[in-house]
Amino acid sequence: MREKKALALFSGGLDSLIAVKWMEKLGFEVIPIFFETPFFSPEKAIRVANANNLKLKIIDISQEHLQMLKAPRYGYGKHYNPCIDCHGLMFKILNRYLEEFKADFLISGEVLNQRPMSQRYDALNAVKKLSTVGDLIIRPLSQKRLPDTLPIREAWVNKEDLLDIQGRSRTQQLKIAEELNLKEVLNSGGGCLLTDKGFTTRLKELIDKDQLDFDNIKYLKIGRHFRLNEKHKLVINRHHSEMEYIKNIISNEVVLKCLNIPGPIAVLNTTLPISEEIISLAGSILLRYCPKAQDIEIVNYGKQFNLDFTIKCNRFTDTEIDPYRIN
Repeated sequence: MREKKALALFSGGLDSLIAVKWMEKLGFEVIPIFFETPFFSPEKAIRVANANNLKLKIIDISQEHLQMLKAPRYGYGKHYNPCIDCHGLMFKILNRYLEEFKADFLISGEVLNQRPMSQRYDALNAVKKLSTVGDLIIRPLSQKRLPDTLPIREAWVNKEDLLDIQGRSRTQQLKIAEELNLKEVLNSGGGCLLTDKGFTTRLKELIDKDQLDFDNIKYLKIGRHFRLNEKHKLVINRHHSEMEYIKNIISNEVVLKCLNIPGPIAVLNTTLPISEEIISLAGSILLRYCPKAQDIEIVNYGKQFNLDFTIKCNRFTDTEIDPYRIN
């Protein structure tokens, strides 16, 4: 029995950490895997894994996740989080790696009735169906309350060795974390941006405009956002760290900056042809966020920070900006 190996969905949160460490305590080899997308990054998971001597594997599933996000079968949560479809997709992808890692079954830190959308009894069944490999899934924290799956029926895993946690309280988990001497314990996982109201407002706007792609997504978590027309969108950084972020992700977009005074930069987040009218509109909005700008200023612009062109722009007021603002 102890020769069996498991692959674990690992977020870095308390539940997924306990799931891995509990199975290790029972003698199983467990490989924790973090699935990376533009909406959750692995930094926290890496820190937690390193602190607890876990050899974390990170796999990018952005393409498949983005396709699922456009039309999830079970819909969205409070904001734009398709949790049931997301978990189902992750298990489906995780199953593909069983052979590569010579593993036998799958585990996660899901807890029955902890989350109202994705961890109800019926939601766990929906995840099982979407995954297409539900009979290989063990949920160590709640498995005593769940139907037996193949690893239990085949006696790979003794059900009595597993836990019966349910509900939203973390009291039992925190007690187990102390008993297992776990480090860097986080109540939540890596932090999914799809549960963030501001981020998902911008995301929905992209979906409504049929512009959901990686070039647009990479700007969603920073700056002020403005819709200039159906095809052109403007992003203005709020502080210096966001300017540095933009410098690292810029590709072929048009950048604008006030010529004579310090201030933020603006990015026209499109690779489509841009008219002088749109450049002027973008410059006028940018000047609103340059505190020392006069009513009329010269704005430099160009691609990839090669700001070789200039245009004279009128500084907009808040009232003039409001129709373009993505709130």
